Amino acid sequence: MDFWQQVLSFATLTAQRVGEELLQQFGQVSAVEKQDGSLVTHWDRWSDDYIRTAISSTFPHHGLLSEESDHCFPNQDWVWIIDPLDGTTNFAMGVPLWAISFGLFYQGTPVFGYVHVPPLSQSFHGFWGGTSGLTMPTGSFLNGQLLHTKDTSVTDNHLFSFCTRSICSLQQTWGRDRTFPCKIRMFGVATYNMLTVSTGSTLGAVEATPKIWDIGAVWSILHGAGATWIHLNHHPIFPLLPGVDYGNVSFPSLVLAHPNLTPIFLPWVDPVTTQPMAT
Repeated sequence: MDFWQQVLSFATLTAQRVGEELLQQFGQVSAVEKQDGSLVTHWDRWSDDYIRTAISSTFPHHGLLSEESDHCFPNQDWVWIIDPLDGTTNFAMGVPLWAISFGLFYQGTPVFGYVHVPPLSQSFHGFWGGTSGLTMPTGSFLNGQLLHTKDTSVTDNHLFSFCTRSICSLQQTWGRDRTFPCKIRMFGVATYNMLTVSTGSTLGAVEATPKIWDIGAVWSILHGAGATWIHLNHHPIFPLLPGVDYGNVSFPSLVLAHPNLTPIFLPWVDPVTTQPMAT
């Protein structure tokens, strides 16, 4: 088994094991607020511990950054960034849409992503070497089937996905006489919100305040599927810098199925409130 096969096999088996356990607890747990206002449950932390232990055992020389633990980017060539339970509010409230995500970084840039959505029995993965110089596979898949975004004209029957914060921000800038080009959807799960572009379900998606664990896995999957990613702070996101605490850094992002859609949708979402990059 070569390195990339090992990475995919590890992510698949670990996510399935965690997903099976979480499905048994889904909708039956209580949640508490963290300092940032988001919710956390016992099972977020159980999932985090399980995944961290699995990574340490299988890839002992790799670094790790997780939403539920250390937020400083390690000074190592290979680093895993994980979100052990994306969509905790949905999970706690019994909404059947939440995910487990793994992103593998090389020298500060994501090159592999895996997102498992247990309630939908969907598993996304993607390889994207970009400018890393690595010899590696390229492409993205949903349950083993090749993914590619749609190149289509915009109609009012197409879908576009927003997060809660982007809707709140944009309502202040939209005029009542303006009509958004597509129907709007909101899923409550940052990873899945953006991944709908890779499946062709939506033409675009915007996240106003995603953290690095929200985008670390989907970056590779979306690029491997041919999507266009625009950072709304208009600065490069990667490479991440060793020693920097990314816990409070947001990466407001617009993801589109095709670059030709940029002039249509960017003027709508560019006013999204942004935060400065870490230095």
